[in-house]
Amino acid sequence: MTIGALVTELASAGLDVQSNRPLAPLTTYGVGGNGAGVVKVSSRDQVVAVSEILRDHPGVETLVMGRGSNLLIADKGFDGLVVLMAPSPTENAVSVDGDIVEAGGAMLMPVLARRSVGAGRGGLEWCVGIPGTVGGAVRMNAGGHGADMTSSVVDATVLSLRSGQVVRVSAEQLGFYFRGSALSSNHVVLSVRMRTSSQEAATGTTEINAVVAWRREHQPGGRNAGSVFVNPGAGDESAGALIDSAGLRGFTIGSVSVSEKHANFIQAGDGSSAADIAAVMAHVQSTVEQVHGIRIYSEVCLVGFSPDLMTRFSHPSHSYAVHVAAKEHLQNLLGEHV
Repeated sequence: MTIGALVTELASAGLDVQSNRPLAPLTTYGVGGNGAGVVKVSSRDQVVAVSEILRDHPGVETLVMGRGSNLLIADKGFDGLVVLMAPSPTENAVSVDGDIVEAGGAMLMPVLARRSVGAGRGGLEWCVGIPGTVGGAVRMNAGGHGADMTSSVVDATVLSLRSGQVVRVSAEQLGFYFRGSALSSNHVVLSVRMRTSSQEAATGTTEINAVVAWRREHQPGGRNAGSVFVNPGAGDESAGALIDSAGLRGFTIGSVSVSEKHANFIQAGDGSSAADIAAVMAHVQSTVEQVHGIRIYSEVCLVGFSPDLMTRFSHPSHSYAVHVAAKEHLQNLLGEHV
């Protein structure tokens, strides 16, 4: 069956779905082509309904999107179904049970930080600097300011768009590694439970303000996807330092440039294309390797590009046996191999 037939079925089920919807406005880069189908969901029941219909369309690729803050979508767009996670009114609240804070997957990370502090819980203040959703942060093991999701997550409730199964998955089973996890584009993070500590709200507010102030001083605003390249291994300089010392600060193709404020940020401008962003990334990667003998890899998820380009920017550790085994184990837990 075609994506058109799938869109028709989703619409008949009362879901908010569109064909050939522009994806650029749904990302922080503001570039990229259309999604062949885009279904907007704001409740668990709606996600389940999508998964039930998708089971009759095994050949259709899926892409789960939150705020699109860590995505670069190709100019040709995405041929499959985009599942766009939209927070419901209940997503703006956290629940607290002892040391555990639970949040919905569509909640924005800055909201999580502030709601947790408001509830007298500490340890998640760093989340205020992450522009994406909680679910996206789990999938990418987002981090900053000396912390990441690995250090906070107890477990997550995950739905498979392929099997329809919903499973509470432990942090270990999520297979976290640096800026990644065992979760795939078929998985929707419905909610996450995180460990916190008791803390006065005023203390947490001070920490949040410090994180916000640091980010404003050291990182650019505008159209970007945050840090583009993963830092190399221990003992090496950061990716930003390597890019800077290779003389790439301010390097420009079209209206896309390496940020003057932070060399590991790539800024899009008026008339920018995904192809130009990818070209800047490729030039930066090649130049850093020529100058320093170190190959750096993308932290940003690329969608819709050629397999060669995707491989070029994908860290080789993603194919390590331990990560492959974690992905297979999670797929088994979610009934995707039945």
